[in-house]
Amino acid sequence: MRHVFTIPNSLSLSRLVFLPLLYVFLWQGHLLLFFITFTILGSTDFFDGYLARKLNQVSQLGKVLDTVADMFFYISVAYFLYYLYPQAILSNRYFLIAAFSVYALSFIIPLILFHKMYTLHTRILRSNAVLVFFMMLLSFFMNTSILLSLILIIFVIGFLEEILIFIRFGAVDQDTSSYFSISLDCKMKDWFLDSPLFNTLNHKQ
Repeated sequence: MRHVFTIPNSLSLSRLVFLPLLYVFLWQGHLLLFFITFTILGSTDFFDGYLARKLNQVSQLGKVLDTVADMFFYISVAYFLYYLYPQAILSNRYFLIAAFSVYALSFIIPLILFHKMYTLHTRILRSNAVLVFFMMLLSFFMNTSILLSLILIIFVIGFLEEILIFIRFGAVDQDTSSYFSISLDCKMKDWFLDSPLFNTLNHKQ
């Protein structure tokens, strides 16, 4: 149990457990409480991954918890924006449809290929999650419609990259940073396996 309830896993789980509070604060008009709670919960998305690496507590369970928490949290952000600032959502409805369509496809493809839910934490998707967090906070002070358009376009690119990685390289590590990085790793591995040094070492064994 000690390996299950680690600090990083608890932070990821807190995003799921306390997410309903945001809906309660929003519907009851407690916007200051909503703002504070959103800031705290959104921050856990950074700290869970950071502490997992720092404390050497990276685990498959932690990756699944982080993925599920992110899915519910950032889908909720779309609802929060629509509830508070519907024009930002309505003006980006086509980008939103495209982003959620590709997002759904990024779940369907690994289900077909690997018979399980499988997502990646690529550099593009991680960076964009940070933008979503700050966009929600900035929405209280300014019009973020253009920023939302940019975020949705980047999400489409990120999910398409994820799908391409699945199709090209299979069930890679979930922390794969990009298509370019894994492609480079494969080329370096192929180069090493074909190198005279490897063949010499292999013959000696």
